[in-house]
Amino acid sequence: MHRRGGCEHAAMSSTMRAFVLTGPREGAVQEVPVPEAVPGEVVVDVDRAGVCGTDVEFFTGEMAYLHQGHAAYPMRLGHEWSGTVSAVGAGVDPAWLGRRVTGDTMLGDRTCRRCRKGHQHTCEHRQEVGIRGGRAGALAEKLAVPAWSLHVLPDEVDAVLGALVEPGGNALRAARAAGVGPGDRALVLGPGTIGRLTALFLRADGAEVHLLGLEESEHVRTRETLPDLPFDAVVDATDAADSPALALELVEPAGRVVYIGLSGRPSTLDSRALVLKDVTAVGVLSASPGLADTIAAYAAGTVDPRPLVGATVGLDRVGAVLAGERFGAPKVHVDPRA
Repeated sequence: MHRRGGCEHAAMSSTMRAFVLTGPREGAVQEVPVPEAVPGEVVVDVDRAGVCGTDVEFFTGEMAYLHQGHAAYPMRLGHEWSGTVSAVGAGVDPAWLGRRVTGDTMLGDRTCRRCRKGHQHTCEHRQEVGIRGGRAGALAEKLAVPAWSLHVLPDEVDAVLGALVEPGGNALRAARAAGVGPGDRALVLGPGTIGRLTALFLRADGAEVHLLGLEESEHVRTRETLPDLPFDAVVDATDAADSPALALELVEPAGRVVYIGLSGRPSTLDSRALVLKDVTAVGVLSASPGLADTIAAYAAGTVDPRPLVGATVGLDRVGAVLAGERFGAPKVHVDPRA
């Protein structure tokens, strides 16, 4: 049995497999030390981890945090995950052992004004799991995180759904910010994981939803084939620098635009149009305030994002996925023990 305080079996290995990114377009599976459950933290055996567009930006070297001093190579990616608590540190309730969990990506210092106001995801000194501040991510067999950041997964939310909670939390917040419901019409720019998840939550709220992308498909329209309809809300879930202005152009006067996508270069829009159309604009940074409600929606079956997962691969395939390997559906999951 595990001993409290995070001590491991004597027979257990002191190393584990993890995907380590060592530079732009350079990464491989390495044997790294198993994380310790330090005071206040737990160690989680990772069941599933999702590969995200942010991970791709780190892979290409374009991610802004690399140039702002918030992140540096080598690093371990992975901020969308689910797993089982296998060890607890001092001061952590041992009842966490064996629980199936996911966790918040944003780890504020819990002492600053923003954290005290409940906005720890905007903390100036925050770490971000697999992203910022040297906090190792979940593309590994094990992951260490603060106990306070955990969310328990009910039986109805399996490992696949658990690893979709973090992107789902972002999408849920974007859908709520759109402020639409029955009788309203929304447009989502970008049919990637976040865009499609946002569409699912918008539909669950009763809105009519359209998707706009670069290529035509059964559920996606292009600029040339988009119906000439009034849109009460437009959500920009792309990485295109011209999309914020397009969202403002397409939204109805007195409507709402929601910005959750990030481009690799500065975006511009005409604030005069924002004023003259009396439009409300909302930015969404993270899933943090939406995690619990996302888990509840998945558990109730209100939203089922499983079809968004095109494949589940092992750690050895992570490099290829980051380099562009695709499997039909937008999301790729990793099973670290596959």
